Amino acid sequence: MRNNSVKQTGFWESMVFTGIGLAALYWVCESFMFFFMAPEANFFHSLFGPDIFEIWTRLLVLCILMIFGSHVQYTLNKRRLAYEKLREQDEKYRLIIENIDEGFFEVDLKGNFTFFNNSVCNILGYSREELYGMNNRKYTSPGNAKKMYNIINQVYITGEPSKITDFEMIRKDGSTVTIELSAYLMRDKEGKQVGFRGVARDVSEKFEAEAEKKKLESQLQQAQKMEAIGNLAGGIAHDFNNILMGMQGNASLMLLKMDPKHPYYEKVKSIERYVESGAALTKQLLGFARGGKYEVKITDLNDLLKKTAMIFGRAKKEINIHTGELKPVWNVEVDQSQIEQVLLNLFVNSWHAMSGGGDLYLETENVTIDETFVKPYQIDMGPYVRISITDTGVGMDKATQQRVFEPFFTTKEMGRGTGLGLASAYGIIKNHGGFIEVESVQSRGATFYIYLPASEKKVVDEVEPFAEVFKGDETILLVDDEQMIIEVGEEILKALGYTVFSALSGKEAVEIYRSNQGDIDMVILDMIMPDLSGGETFDQLRNVDPNIRVLLCSGYSLSSQATEILDRGCDGFIQKPFKLRDLSLKIREILDK
Repeated sequence: MRNNSVKQTGFWESMVFTGIGLAALYWVCESFMFFFMAPEANFFHSLFGPDIFEIWTRLLVLCILMIFGSHVQYTLNKRRLAYEKLREQDEKYRLIIENIDEGFFEVDLKGNFTFFNNSVCNILGYSREELYGMNNRKYTSPGNAKKMYNIINQVYITGEPSKITDFEMIRKDGSTVTIELSAYLMRDKEGKQVGFRGVARDVSEKFEAEAEKKKLESQLQQAQKMEAIGNLAGGIAHDFNNILMGMQGNASLMLLKMDPKHPYYEKVKSIERYVESGAALTKQLLGFARGGKYEVKITDLNDLLKKTAMIFGRAKKEINIHTGELKPVWNVEVDQSQIEQVLLNLFVNSWHAMSGGGDLYLETENVTIDETFVKPYQIDMGPYVRISITDTGVGMDKATQQRVFEPFFTTKEMGRGTGLGLASAYGIIKNHGGFIEVESVQSRGATFYIYLPASEKKVVDEVEPFAEVFKGDETILLVDDEQMIIEVGEEILKALGYTVFSALSGKEAVEIYRSNQGDIDMVILDMIMPDLSGGETFDQLRNVDPNIRVLLCSGYSLSSQATEILDRGCDGFIQKPFKLRDLSLKIREILDK
């Protein structure tokens, strides 16, 4: 490095030139002195000296001056090269500091900026002129300023560097930015503390990504918890529906043979109404657990929303319902009665939140959902219709929002709610292939978002079925693992004129059908049975007779499992507890095809 620097030195900066020049200057000056001291001599005589001694003296002094001048020039060149090298290093490090993404800064002991790079300006949103000399309290909240002071004070006392991983700073525009900060103590030549040096890294995106990850994990855990609770609730509802089926069947048989003027006729009708109330309760449980998709139809959600809102509005006149934001949306395939139940449950929930009256805003729009959005809900990507229901009520805290869809959870006082309304809404929407969310701030109302998969199919006109009792004389095989259901079912079918075979298991049903294949016209098959399930029994019966006619029956609603059996060729579905006239209609629909 030194050799390269010497080679680059010009002639006018060389040590030889300096020495010769200094010596020559001495020679000329001394010659002038001799010239003026001896006027009789000419200048050229004085230039070479009056005698040989003077000449040798001059030459000796000349050599000394040449050596001295060369040394002076050497020293100056060395200092200049060292300065240039230092300046090059300073420029190199300056460029590095100015071009790194991390913010590099220095502050004095009071926390005022004394040096910083461009990244600090970018992080805080200030210009260099604004930022120079600014104190850290200007761009931090009081709480974070105290946090900063405690950490910097520790660095000052111990002399050890410190690191902050989640320090929040306030930008010029008022927005916040989260940084990762490392701070070091600065000392002067005497070792005295003079300030602090630090490196700051913007980690806002990292923290946002972690927050989003935690949110997705929380949503996934919530979905899994709701799934587990739903399975439990569904099992309870299924068993309870079997019990109600026994009560409903016996009540129907009594009413079928009882004169309306009989003194016990109204009491039996009351039993039937109580069974209906119990069935409505289990329907809400099944709505939460399995979704309650009984009869799926192509539906215009705007029409359904308007009709439901009109019915609710007539009963709750203190609530102002706004439907101006119902945009044209795609059709959906839903069970209209179940979606109507969901809407009414949400309307009632909003009404409870607005005890003194308020506003209810209904909105619809088409949305397309990507993979990131649907991951926690375990649904398909694609086009959806979103319903937004916003109230101006008291709102909910975070803890309530986490539990709002759990069955039997309610914030209402005793007697004002069962805690099943929002739970059934959650289950119904989930089992329609959609999902439901809630956003709320206390004292600022709440918004429920319902997402339902869109359909390209068109709405078709409905045909109302008949409700009278139909009889027949065919032979029916009744299959159920509950003895109570078999007993009441046999009586009902015989009362309708049918000949009945019964089986308490799928295996027994297959054997009976194989032995009496030519005599049995239809099978009523329970879906949930031990050992051989309803689906497996159906497949084995189809192997015996590909043209077999089967009515599927279950205490559960029309779930995905039942739908799969129907898709494999099963002729119909009826849910327990059913009334005698409903069963008679289903049987005739299948036998009269």
